[in-house]
Amino acid sequence: MKFYPNERIGLFIDGSNLYASARALGFDIDYKQLLNIFRSEGNLIRAYYYTALLEDQEYSPIRPLVDWLDYNGYTMVTKPAKEFTDTQGRRKIKGNMDIEIAVDVLEMAEKLDHIVLFSGDGDFRYLVDAAQSKGARVTIISTVQSHPPMAADELRRQADFFIELADLREHIGRSGASSADDDHPDQPDDSFLHLETA
Repeated sequence: MKFYPNERIGLFIDGSNLYASARALGFDIDYKQLLNIFRSEGNLIRAYYYTALLEDQEYSPIRPLVDWLDYNGYTMVTKPAKEFTDTQGRRKIKGNMDIEIAVDVLEMAEKLDHIVLFSGDGDFRYLVDAAQSKGARVTIISTVQSHPPMAADELRRQADFFIELADLREHIGRSGASSADDDHPDQPDDSFLHLETA
């Protein structure tokens, strides 16, 4: 990766976007290892994880992951997901965290040397430009190897660096639920994440 020693690093993880990208590539994320990788690259100041939650369910399948991340080095940013019925009468869940990500990136930009954004959403192009104007370098982590590609071309062009998520698979990927349970019994499976982000 392209980090300088002692560089102040901030991670901004769009949870549902990262989940969709990893799932499109056929693997699950090892969140413990993800933190370890970036701690070894520089001075990791903060790792934000953004996700929407269904509040009125008696049990939310994403809650174990949220709790695990919260206790294991991540700063959780959550909000209630919206439930609606589409034109075909299908129940849909929507949880867009773009505003929360944008506000936090801009608030932290002057305190960081390097911003790492886990999202391929082209709407973040202008945010990346704004963070760069405050002096931060920006790396985008997403994928163009999925069909269709998850990383927007305009976002890749704006960023200082683009890291293909598939290239990180051997470092932050879990091979499956059984090996994940063996390696990290305290880390829940993330295979239930399916919020729409549009």
